[in-house]
Amino acid sequence: MIDIGKYNELRFIKKTNAGLILTDGEKEVVLPYQHAPQDIELGDNLHVFVYIHSDGRLMATTETPLAMVDEFAFLEVVDTNEQGAFLDMGIGKDVFVPEREQKRPMKIGQKYVVFLYTDERNERITASSRLTDFIDQDSHDLEEGDEVSLLIFDESDLGYSAIINQQYAGLLYHNEVFEDLQPGDVRRGFVKKIREENKIDLSLQVIGFRHILDLKDSLMIELQENGGIINLGDKSSPEDIYNQLKISKKAFKKAIGSLYKERLVVVSDDSVKLVIKPADETAG
Repeated sequence: MIDIGKYNELRFIKKTNAGLILTDGEKEVVLPYQHAPQDIELGDNLHVFVYIHSDGRLMATTETPLAMVDEFAFLEVVDTNEQGAFLDMGIGKDVFVPEREQKRPMKIGQKYVVFLYTDERNERITASSRLTDFIDQDSHDLEEGDEVSLLIFDESDLGYSAIINQQYAGLLYHNEVFEDLQPGDVRRGFVKKIREENKIDLSLQVIGFRHILDLKDSLMIELQENGGIINLGDKSSPEDIYNQLKISKKAFKKAIGSLYKERLVVVSDDSVKLVIKPADETAG
């Protein structure tokens, strides 16, 4: 069975004026010559993306789409009409967003986070910016501390809403984010807390003791690469710390506190310095 809006393994069975004919054994798909490998031979299998052309034919391409069916993606509007908007998929085939599926009216040249699906009536690839209709809100398999992939899709007074692992939604709080995030930004994140009704709090920093271990190693490397000194200390602003190290001030202070207890660094209001041990001590 051919999956429309996804990759398929199809066999090359013949040539026509329109292009190569590929099949899964039941249905035939046209691959235009400009997208066909030059060394293709009859009987070869091809890994192709399949979609429905405006004339109703099944079409294939070896180009890489910006998104596939059952995925969230950040796509640009290239055209609009009374029925809806058309988003660039990166393959010469635009995806349609019906007016009813637009959370806000879409404008040409703007980019939006959308979910791609196949319309049950005609099997065409369709998109929606009404994301909550496609987010799994009833259950999840996440645990606190898990590393996840985040796609930022909205901002509120509390913080930034993000799609987690292409399935769930969570929140990054403003007071724990030290960069200007925008819809469409992709970040590595971590599950900070799972609250009632499966609401998920997120962080851009590693959670727990492993976080401090990772930061200690990173800070030691930073010190060694900068002549044994970092021009950040107890009185440095959270913004300065994040701009240089991409971590929060709280995490920075925990990590340098741990290094200080091990007598590896000395800390002042505006700097952290490596402790230079005597040669006989380091040799032992």
